[in-house]
Parts: sequence; C-alpha cells; structure tokens
Amino acid sequence: MASGNARRQPTVDAAGGVVWRVEGGELQVVVVHRPKYDDWSLPKGKLDPDETHEQAARREVEEETGLHCVLGHELESVSYTDSKGRPKTVRYWEMTVAGGEFAENAEVDELRWLPLSRATGVLTYRHDGRVLESFRRFAERSPAE
Repeated sequence: MASGNARRQPTVDAAGGVVWRVEGGELQVVVVHRPKYDDWSLPKGKLDPDETHEQAARREVEEETGLHCVLGHELESVSYTDSKGRPKTVRYWEMTVAGGEFAENAEVDELRWLPLSRATGVLTYRHDGRVLESFRRFAERSPAE
C-alpha cells in the first residue's frame, strides 16, 4: 500500500563548540574555514556510533582546530536541512582551550580568533549566527575574567 507521504530521512545528529578566550580585554571566538564547502563556520561534526553529543563536541572541535577544549555550558541547538537534503540538528557548548595548537588539516585550512562583535559577520550560515547570539547571552550572564 503506497502512502502519499515522502519517506522521511533520519535526522543527522551533530555537535560542536563555541571556543572562546579573552585577549586584551576583548572576548574572542574561533571561526574556521572549510575548503570543501568554501565556508566559514563554527567547528562541529556528526556523532560517531555510540558517541554522546558531549564526546562528539570535544572530538570534532579538536579534529578541526587542534585545540584541546574543556566543555562548558550547553548553548542553543540549531536545526536545518543539510546540503544532502537531510534534517540536521547540531548541539553546541561553550568551550575554553586547555592546550593544543591549530594546524591546517583535511577539513579546515584556516582558523581565526575574532571579536564576538565581528564573528557573526564572517560566518556563512545564519544558524551559526544564532549560536553566537546564544553564546553572547551566556557571556553577558557569566562575565569572563
């Protein structure tokens, strides 16, 4: 028996982070350039099987940035349709750097630390801007020292 409904694709689960620091009294965040898509984004990626969102967020941020980060508070999640037409939900956490160093890799060829006030204008996708807005609200409640 055929249904008039198109078959719904499963949601792609992903996780990432807003990596931040205070430099010269200014709040800065990491944005990355992905040459495969020629876009500027927040570091993120799909969950591996049997991986939690928190584990994936740490792993993906480290794979893309080379930075070992400490997970902080969860920020706003975003949902959208990915480039393959699948529904995708990405959960984000604010993160601080505990070590490591950026090196160009297969996924990311450039990393920039930008003032929070400028970062949204560099990001390619509107949903990444919503995540930074969520981070800004968090930062205003929890002053960085």
